[in-house]
Amino acid sequence: MGNKVMTILRSGRFVSAVFITFSGNCREALTYYQTCFGGSIRFETFEKEELGSIEKPVVIGSLFSDEITVHGSDLVHNEGRTLGNYMAVFLYCKTVDERQTLIKKLELGKEHPTFIDDKDQKLVEIIDIFEVRWILAV
Repeated sequence: MGNKVMTILRSGRFVSAVFITFSGNCREALTYYQTCFGGSIRFETFEKEELGSIEKPVVIGSLFSDEITVHGSDLVHNEGRTLGNYMAVFLYCKTVDERQTLIKKLELGKEHPTFIDDKDQKLVEIIDIFEVRWILAV
């Protein structure tokens, strides 16, 4: 998994990371997030394609950047993937301008981008094209 993971494991501390179930588009989503945050990406896949699928499903995909670590998978729990308003990825941005730049990156390709009437508000909530909820603070 690379040097960064080994450094984290050797430090003896807990490190926060995000894990998202994507239900078939994990590779696309993590590649998209790489354009937002930079960093390196790694995918572990099944050996063969599932019925009705063109690509091998991602068992675990990981994006490691200086800002965030995101793990994901195409494997969905037996009860299926349900969207809810109880879970979000939280990021603290250093400035309002940094947050605005990140919002533009995360919402790239959205038909109706989020309108923020007060750019100085402490928390902004957006939902990206993969229906992942983000809370961005300054």
